[in-house]
Order: sequence, then structure tokens, then C-alpha cells
Amino acid sequence: MTGQGEGRVNSRKAAVIGCGFVGSASAFALMQSGLFSEMVLIDARREKAEGEALDISHGLPFAQPMRIYAGDYDDIGDAAIVVLSAGVNQKPGETRLDLVRKNAAVFQSILPELLRRDFGGILLIVTNPVDILTCAALRLSGLPENRVFGSGTVLDTARMQYLLGEHLGVDPRNVHAFIIGEHGDSEIAAWSSANIEGVPLNDFCEMRGFYRHVEAMQRLAEEVRQSADKIIERKQATYFGIAMSVRRICAAIIRDEKSVLPVSWMQHGAYGLEGVALSMPAVIGKSGIEAAVPIRLDGREALALRDSAAKLEQVRDQVFGKS
Repeated sequence: MTGQGEGRVNSRKAAVIGCGFVGSASAFALMQSGLFSEMVLIDARREKAEGEALDISHGLPFAQPMRIYAGDYDDIGDAAIVVLSAGVNQKPGETRLDLVRKNAAVFQSILPELLRRDFGGILLIVTNPVDILTCAALRLSGLPENRVFGSGTVLDTARMQYLLGEHLGVDPRNVHAFIIGEHGDSEIAAWSSANIEGVPLNDFCEMRGFYRHVEAMQRLAEEVRQSADKIIERKQATYFGIAMSVRRICAAIIRDEKSVLPVSWMQHGAYGLEGVALSMPAVIGKSGIEAAVPIRLDGREALALRDSAAKLEQVRDQVFGKS
């Protein structure tokens, strides 16, 4: 990790800001991961962070040694990764723009605190709408673009891998397919580059006795898109899936895995995208975003990606003004 605060980074330390459902589940997943020996939890309600730290710590006899505690911003300057999950949920009757403005205001109170501590690690944005708030974090922090990115469509991609695995009767870890673009309604299933261990998706489907490819792809893409709503309708919130996504991203960073993951990061030129954060595959290692990974898209998918970017740009400009 380079640049600001470089010498102070403790590669075995993580911080989670925001101890709601997502932040707490992420902290629990990180405790189980064995990636860190120290984790600090921060919340606007100090007692909430204290309670979560205590509860998670009581599982340590079944895991690896780790110090988990509630803290403040003075405790996170040397963290290798800060998981930012603080924010408010969308209320009935509120627009998406209302939500962006509220959570951008939350970020305005948090990010200057990071800068005052000479933070030198990776800032992982999880708060929704994650793409717009990744843009906000970059603007407000002034940190290098490789060190500020969002969880993006890592979870959406995992949902597609799971559903394809169920559909085809194959281990989802052998499914190689990406959801790209916005983490939201305009996300795109990149079917053109999908494969099962190198076998093109349509060929593999036919091997398993499935031939109605277009119909199946439309159904599966819509099921992925509606997954969060389906879960929220039944249990009011989603948090386990995103927690595992946070754990996966942190592993790629801390272990310097050079893993390819569809995180949300600032785009500069690919497919005509410029100055907007959205999900495209990238090599993730100890420096954060290390390289773009071009994937094959057909004309329809490329157009849908540009449309997704245009929707995000419109919201970004309404909140922050045109660049």
C-alpha cells in the first residue's frame, strides 16, 4: 500500500465503521476468517459497537486469537482495511436521491476523521447506493483511486453463481460469470463471457439437457436482480451474503491474492465510461485495485453497461453537480 500513511499500516488490523446489520455481520465474518489479529468497531452509538464487540468476542474460543473492541477514530489510522458500512436505510416514500443525499452527509462527517489520522490503508465502501457513495468517498477523501472502492456486484455475482450452479447441477465455485455495472436495477449479467471451467455457458447447458438459453438467461438475471427484495420481504434486511462478500474482498487484499472480483471502482475509458464508479472486474491485491480485467461483451451488453453508467452519472450530478 502506497502513499498517505504508508509506514503506519498494520496488515493485521481491520476497522468496521457502522455496526448495523451489515457492519455487524461483516465483523463476525472477519472474526471467523483468521485474516486479522485486531479489529475495531465504530458506531455513532458507542454502546452498539461495544455490544457487538462483546458478542463477537465471545466466539473467539472457537476461532483464532484476536482483539475485538469498540473504539473511536484515533484507533483506525493504522488499519489495513476500513469497512465503511455506516448510513441510513431508505424509508417508505423516500426516493433513491433522498437516500444518496442522506448517506453522502453521513460520509461527510466520517471521512475527514480518517484523513486527520493519516489513514494509509484500503477504504472499502459497503453502504448503499454503493456506486454513488464510492464516488462520494473518493471526492471527500482525496485518497488514491486504487485504495477506495466499493463492494459493488461481488454479492450479485455470487448470487448468479449460486443460481447457475443450482440450475446446472454443478458446484457454484466452478461457475465463472460476472454481474457488472450498477449494484442495483440496471445491473448487467455478462452472459457473453460466462463459462463453466472454460466450457462456454450455452455449450455446458446443452450438455446438461437445457436448450432454451434466452429464456433461462432472462429468468436467472431477473432472479438475481430481485434477490435482495425477496430477502427483505421475508426478513426485513440482507446481511449474511454481503458479509461474506466483504470477507472475500478483504482476503484478496490481505493475502495479496491478485483475485479478479467485480468491485465498484472509478472507470477511465473502458467501454466509453469515464469518471463514474461502477462494477467491472479488477485484480485485487495488497494495493487495492491493481489492474482492470477486460471481459468480452456483446453489443447489447456493452450498450446496457453504458446505460447503467448514464443512470449513475445522472444521480451523481444531481447530488454533487457536474464535474
